[in-house]
Amino acid sequence: MDKVEIILEPVDNNRLLNLCGPLNNNLKELELRFDVEINQRGNLFYFSGNKKNIFIASETLKELYVEAGKKDISIDLLHDFLDQPNVLKNNKRGPSNNGVGNLKYKNYVINISSDSQRNFVEEIDKNDLVFSVGAAGSGKTFLAIGAALHFYEIGLVKKIVLVRPAVEAGESLGFLPGDLSQKIDPYLRPMYDALNTIMDTNLLNKMIDQNIIEVAPLAYMRGRTLNNSFIVLDEAQNSTKEQMKMFLTRLGKNSKAVITGDVTQIDLPNAFSGLVHVLPLINKIPGISVCEFKNTDVMRHPLVKKIIKAYEVKN
Repeated sequence: MDKVEIILEPVDNNRLLNLCGPLNNNLKELELRFDVEINQRGNLFYFSGNKKNIFIASETLKELYVEAGKKDISIDLLHDFLDQPNVLKNNKRGPSNNGVGNLKYKNYVINISSDSQRNFVEEIDKNDLVFSVGAAGSGKTFLAIGAALHFYEIGLVKKIVLVRPAVEAGESLGFLPGDLSQKIDPYLRPMYDALNTIMDTNLLNKMIDQNIIEVAPLAYMRGRTLNNSFIVLDEAQNSTKEQMKMFLTRLGKNSKAVITGDVTQIDLPNAFSGLVHVLPLINKIPGISVCEFKNTDVMRHPLVKKIIKAYEVKN
């Protein structure tokens, strides 16, 4: 890990306060965006992290200090500043900018290993609403979350919202131990697992604390409008028709949504699957894409493919 110290001049306490923001929120935003640690003492700033990231973050801080002498550095202004193409030396295209071979978030590379996965990533790049349906274990959720992190990193969205229906698969929530959050947590755990695979736990906790990443049950989406967000609805086969309509109408300005599901694994006890219901309705709407994954795309243990095939033969 590299460490660098910079001095901002001329010394101006009001300007420094404006730069750092209330409770150092602006510095925290820079830490998250560039994956560095920043400590401040007066006009001295200490950076820790990857050498390349420190260079970009420190140069950005110097430019922001100039701006802080002219205007208030609000969190919205900071976001707009960071979203400029020259800040991250990125042309602000989506995942396909990395080439068809992989999808990258910071130092983590997600290998794209099938034509279905490649098509999925390309459709996310091109369309604001993408459905991904097909075999369990084919990488639908993992790729969707990886794309969300990538879009955030290059400044195309300001928030990531990961959503799952909390469906009682054979047991009642009321009889499970713990408070409501403890009862719901197992339903959301697979998305936390994907996040922990791709990114450092400390960075993940920071992004959750600052509400940049939100993981929530589908029912919590009612009444909201999600702007500048990348939203993933996972296990969508377990949403009802009403829930699916509610979710799709949450999409706000400059947002993308990816809906994943496997229609062969519906756990709804008495309701018709919202995913099954919606697919014929949206199939010909421009700007909406439906990607299909097959058994050959399954990336888990080799036996999983054979198990899925055996169930299909029996049915």
